Amino acid sequence: MSIAFVIVTVVAALWTGFSAYSIWVKAAYVVEPLAHYGVPEAWWFWLGLAKAAGALGLLAGLVVPAVGIAAAAGLVLYFTGAVVTVARARSYGTLFAPLMYLVPAAAALTLGVLA
Repeated sequence: MSIAFVIVTVVAALWTGFSAYSIWVKAAYVVEPLAHYGVPEAWWFWLGLAKAAGALGLLAGLVVPAVGIAAAAGLVLYFTGAVVTVARARSYGTLFAPLMYLVPAAAALTLGVLA
């Protein structure tokens, strides 16, 4: 297990955990775009839960690598779906937002598989 893997994984977990927290407290910078994209409010708690589970899974992967790989893969799929959602809403100016989460998750997945 390399130091780069540990750092990237912890940063990705913290960043994703922050995203989960932000949706749960209904931070305006998160929920306003979600409403604009057409994501039903009934989904918001569950989306936050998926992010939180992914973040915890990344951290658990530092002990059990298979769990971390599964969590990272799940987060990559989740944030790829977020990118598609933003693109379908034609909100290209905010496309960077889900990419900010997709890139660290993908990096953690890549480094986890290579470890």
